[in-house]
Amino acid sequence: MTTATLSSKFQLSLPKSLREAMHLQPGQQFELIQTGEIIQMVPKTAIRDLRGRARGARSEGYRDRKDRF
Repeated sequence: MTTATLSSKFQLSLPKSLREAMHLQPGQQFELIQTGEIIQMVPKTAIRDLRGRARGARSEGYRDRKDRF
């Protein structure tokens, strides 16, 4: 597990190994999600960057609203 320390200005520095593994860039924005005592940082993604992510996904085998009990 990787750790980071909160500075006196409430800033975090992400370790280099994590930045490289996730291909993070300077100025990149994140969504912060609080769940109880946990804070999740999720990189913001533009809609145009999501294009093609579901290519090849099959719609067979999914339940429809009418199939629910």
